[in-house]
Amino acid sequence: MKNVDSRDHPTPELPDPPPAAATIFGDQLNSARRYAEILAGTGVERGLLGPREVDRVWDRHILNCGAVAELIEPGERVADIGSGAGLPGIPLAIAKPGLRVVLVESLLRRAEFLSMVVTELGLDVEVVRGRAEDGTVREAVSGCDVVTSRAVASLDKLARWSLPLLRPGGRMLAVKGERADDELREHRRVMDRLGATGARVMECGVSCLSPPARVVVAWRGEAAQGSSRRRSSRESK
Repeated sequence: MKNVDSRDHPTPELPDPPPAAATIFGDQLNSARRYAEILAGTGVERGLLGPREVDRVWDRHILNCGAVAELIEPGERVADIGSGAGLPGIPLAIAKPGLRVVLVESLLRRAEFLSMVVTELGLDVEVVRGRAEDGTVREAVSGCDVVTSRAVASLDKLARWSLPLLRPGGRMLAVKGERADDELREHRRVMDRLGATGARVMECGVSCLSPPARVVVAWRGEAAQGSSRRRSSRESK
C-alpha cells in the first residue's frame, strides 16, 4: 500500500473575509479574522475542523454563526452547548461585545482549545467543561437568557438540554441548515411537552448572506415573542 504524504493533499489556503464579514463584525473584524486563522491552523491540527473546510470557514462557519447575534440583546447571558470549536459562541462574543458567553464542552481537548482561543482573542468568555445535562453544569450555567447550539443533536434532545439552562422566558437558538423546517415539524410535539413555546424557524443575515443562517427559536414558558427580533431577520416562510 502506498503511503500517503500530507504534501499530496495540502490544506487549502484560508480565504480573505468576504464583504459580509465587515457587516456582521464591524470594528471587531480583526478579532474574527484572527479566529478564522486559528480555526484554519490549530483547529485543523487538533481535528476540530476538517482540512477541506478551510476554504469555507467564513461562509459556512463564522458568518452563519455571527449573524445569529441579531437575535440576542446586548448584555444577555448566553450558554453555547456542545461548543466544539467555539461555534456559534465565539463568533457571537466577537460580533456583540458585552454578551456574557459561556462555552459548554464535555471533551477535554476541545475545552482546552476553547480556553486557548478565548485567551488569544482577549474575550470575556467562560469555558465550562461538562455536558449540558450534567447536574453540575446546570447548577453553574442555569438562568441564562439564551442557549445556543450548532450541529449538536436533534431538536428534541436540544430542547431537553437547553430548557433547564434557561430562565423563564429565555430563548433556545438552534442553528440548523436547510432541513430546519422539516426537523421542527418532526420534533414540535416533544418540544411542546418539554415546555418549549412559540417554536419557529427564523433567518439571520438576510441582508448580507446567501443563503441566510436558519435558526430554530423557541421560548421557555411565557415570553414576549419576537421582542428580540431585528429588522434584518425575518421569519422563514
